Order: sequence, then structure tokens, then C-alpha cells
Amino acid sequence: MTMKRTAVFFLFLSFLFFFPGALTVYPSRVSPSVPNKPNIIFIMADDLGYGELGCYGQKVIMTPNIDRLAKEGMKFTDFYTGQAVCAPARCTLMTGFHTGHAYIRDNGQPPRRNPYTPFPGQNPIPDEVVTVAELLKEAGYTTGCIGKWGLGNTFTPGDPVKQGFDFFYGYKCQVHAHNHYPEFLWMNDSIVHIPGNDGRSLRGAHHSQDLFTVEAVKFINRNQDRPFFLYLPFIIPHLSIQTTDLFLDMYQGHVPETPYKHHGYLKNPYPHAAYAGMITQMDASIGLILETLKGLGLDSNTVVFFTSDNGPAYNRLGGSDDRFFNSAGGLTGLKGSLHEGGIREPMVVRWPGHIHPGSITGSPFALWDVLPTLCEIGGAPVPHGIDGISFLPTLTGKGKQQQHDFLYWEFRAYGGQAAVRMGDWKLLITDLRRRNKTPTLALYNLKKDPAETTNLADRYPQKVQQGLRILMQQHTPSRLFPFPELEKFVKEHLES
Repeated sequence: MTMKRTAVFFLFLSFLFFFPGALTVYPSRVSPSVPNKPNIIFIMADDLGYGELGCYGQKVIMTPNIDRLAKEGMKFTDFYTGQAVCAPARCTLMTGFHTGHAYIRDNGQPPRRNPYTPFPGQNPIPDEVVTVAELLKEAGYTTGCIGKWGLGNTFTPGDPVKQGFDFFYGYKCQVHAHNHYPEFLWMNDSIVHIPGNDGRSLRGAHHSQDLFTVEAVKFINRNQDRPFFLYLPFIIPHLSIQTTDLFLDMYQGHVPETPYKHHGYLKNPYPHAAYAGMITQMDASIGLILETLKGLGLDSNTVVFFTSDNGPAYNRLGGSDDRFFNSAGGLTGLKGSLHEGGIREPMVVRWPGHIHPGSITGSPFALWDVLPTLCEIGGAPVPHGIDGISFLPTLTGKGKQQQHDFLYWEFRAYGGQAAVRMGDWKLLITDLRRRNKTPTLALYNLKKDPAETTNLADRYPQKVQQGLRILMQQHTPSRLFPFPELEKFVKEHLES
């Protein structure tokens, strides 16, 4: 497929035409009284694969604005999410704990549905859990969350407005977020109905990504004179596959569509074109946010992060096609898997004047490292006892960077899995909870074999034992997500 990159520029202008009010508050009120604390924008895609961005090798989908973040900032080659599905990944981000210690370790709904909310919501994080939003708010930041929350519904302790966010707009429940043309969205604790959307159809009057973009620009404008933390957990490219004509037309007729048996979510007649259009739609939103920062004179005082919560969808679910797009970038595994394709994610960070343009790091970091990093950037105290470490020295090249001895995951779903990365080595256990199947233990050298094709467990038993000891040390039992199969397996195989 050949498409001129200049088309993206005209597409961006068209996007501005459709949202003429998005950039109207441009006169900058920036003055010598601007605080030293930098603004922080953390953008997280939903189910975006390691290989679905141009700066990570994507050949079909155009992402010029995210590529710009990488070109003008730092690209991470070995950045990991906290879990292979939505809610627990977001919990590791918000709290700084990996899934051996985090309160939320899997998706799931509370046993009793609140009768006052249309959607059930996920298991809520409790009051005593400290989030990065709470820490930054105490440090003087105005905090906002726009997008998909997934850590507690309205009228629960996990509600984002009870977890440190001054402003929320979007979906609080992941089930609600399965349609990009919702009948309503939440604004703080109020339901805002969206004219022309029914929340069930493939099409509607207002796409949620465009609504998020407008609210994000408004938030930046409202808070341009004070330090702000804006968390943007976008839901692209999570299914259903839905985009607007503006972005669908960019790819329809240029990318081939192939027959498949549809299952799950709404059916789009042009799944390849619409999927690519979704990601470019999100990319255009990021471009608009960058232009807003520039227009307000906030560019050099704002650090912008972009990553994803887990790997891409599988088995052509909802029309998705990881093989056509090489969504996992050649890695093994997809969403729900602790193989690299399910948990290794793109991460790019831009901070003009602080991060050397075009820099690349291969140091392994994970989503639970974001909390201490943002706290260090914003001058907030880092809680004792968390699993994360700040990677600010890596970003700026100043100070000594602490390195992880290991990265840890446990996941009782998708058959039951656990994984530990120790330097270049990774121990992976699968099928811990599958009936009539023996669990599999594998050891990979990720430096030589990032696609995890060769199991070296028999050749390096000492590395296996090292990984098992970490699993035993790092796993704490969870009442909400019990995992006795992992505990039993590790005990039986340690020094056996």
C-alpha cells in the first residue's frame, strides 16, 4: 500500500474543521508566574499492539503524531504493561504495585450490582489504596481523567473522583466502553446524554474519541495557569471496530479486506480500513493536543507519555486482524497472554529541553514504574514499599538510574499464567488452571530470542530456580483473586 504522508496533514486540518471550537482559547496567559512544576499528560491506548505504530515498524497504519513524540523524545524498546488485560493493568499504573501485590489482578465485576448505575463497573479499588492522582493532587496539581477508567463505578470507593481526580469524563465501566458511540458518558458523577447515539449501533452522531479530544483540550485551556496532570486512557483500538467517515475514507479502497467468520462485538463491513482509521483517529487527537500545548506556550513545560494497556486482540475477534497488521511486531502472544506480545508495549515520552530528541532506551521498565516517575517529576512523595522505580534519570540523562532485578506478573485468567523477567532471561509458566492439561514451564533468553521460540529451561536449571524463588517471594495471596494453583506449582518445583 502506498499513501502519502502529506495526506495526514490535510486529514488533521479536516479534523480541526469538524471541531472548530477545540482550539479557540489560544491567547496564552503564560507569564513569569508560571509554576516550575511541569504539566504531565499520560496517554494510554487500549489493546494497542507493540507493532501498530510507525515508530515501531508499522507499515499500513499512519501515526505521524505519535511518531513525532518518539522523534522529539525517547522511545522504549522494552517497556511492559502491568497485566495482559485492562483493569489490572490500570491498577498497576495507578498504584505502583505489580500483580503479585496489587489489589486488582484480573478483570471482574463486583458481586452486587449497583441499581443506580446502568453498567456494573469493575471491582473497585478501596479507599486505602493510594493512587498517583492523589499524590500529585496533594503536590499541587489539578488532576483530570478523560477516557476509560475501569477501577470502580460511581457510588463506589473506586470512583475516579474519589481516587484523586478533580475532573472525570468518559466511561467508568469497561462493558460500557465496548461501543465508541455511547448513549451517554459520565462527567464526574453525572450522566451526560449524547444526542444521536444509541450505544448499540455501529454508527452514531458523536464518536467517543472525538468527545474525549474536545474535553482534553478544554481541560488544558482551563488549567493553563497552574500545573496539571491529565490522564487520557483512550479506548482505541479496543473493539468494537468503529471510526468516523473522515478516517475510514483514508484507508477504504487502499487496504484489502479479506473474508472471515465474524464473532464477538459489532460487525464492521470494512474491518481492516476501519481498524487502521481508528488508530489514525487517535493519533490525530494527540496531534491536536500537541498543537494546543504549543499555542498556549506550554510545550516546553509539559511532559507527554504515550503507551498501551496490553497487547492486541486475537483470533479475528470483532473483525480485528493481528496477522494483517503485524500487530504484535513479531512477538509471540496477544492480549491475555504473558508472552511478550501480550505485555510488551510501545512507550514514547516527549519533554522538550529535558529529553534528548530521538533517544532510545532498551532498559526494561513496566507500568508500575510510572507512579514513582510522575511523583519525581511533580515533586510528590513516593510511597514506601511500592514495586515501581522512577525512570526519570533515563529520560533526562541526569542522576543514576536504578535498575530492576526482575519484573513480575501473575495472571489467573486465560488458563493461569505467571512470568518473571530477570535481565535478559524470562521464566514463563502457562496452563496452571486448565483442566486436563499439564502446566508448561519455559525459559527464554529475550536478548537472543525476543519472539520466545526456544525453551531453554532444561539447559539452565539455575535460572529456572531463580525465577521460581522470585515467584514465591513476590506472590501475596489475594482474597479477591485467589491463585492456589500458582502457589502449589512453585512449591512443588522449587528445588525439586
